[in-house]
Amino acid sequence: MVTTAHEVAPNRYRERFGRYYEDFEIGDVYEHRPGRTITQTENTWFTLLTMNTHPMHFDEEYARHSEFGQTILCSPFTVALMVGMSVTDLSQKAIANLGWTDIKLTHPLFAGDTLTAESEVLEKRESKSRPNAGVVTAKTRGFNQDGTLVCEFSRTMLIAKRDFETEDRAGY
Repeated sequence: MVTTAHEVAPNRYRERFGRYYEDFEIGDVYEHRPGRTITQTENTWFTLLTMNTHPMHFDEEYARHSEFGQTILCSPFTVALMVGMSVTDLSQKAIANLGWTDIKLTHPLFAGDTLTAESEVLEKRESKSRPNAGVVTAKTRGFNQDGTLVCEFSRTMLIAKRDFETEDRAGY
């Protein structure tokens, strides 16, 4: 995570987060920390918020008879956590998310597991329509506490260039 502080008034500073388009280099890998230990309560809340009624996510008795023997984390929750973990490194300066592709769920997560993530910059190019921005694509990978890959996806974002100060306009 790139952080800097800028003076907003005499002897008063505000921290800034994120990377501008110019800060990204193809091949760089950002480790998103801290990790996140997930509880069954959070998993149940997510299923309720998203109206996901599959009992594998909240019915312990049903899940006990499955191949996993316990409830599993709702897979969109895994993706959402990984996106959130990557914001300060990847999209804090984003003007827009342009899409997610190639989402792969390679191993289940369970309540009590700790998720960590990392992102590798795959591509970057100048925006064809916005001179104040560039397009960055990264592959984000999530791992459980044992280092097992649990999820991966590619994400493309429109990222502000350094001379386009969105946070100054918003008071950030």
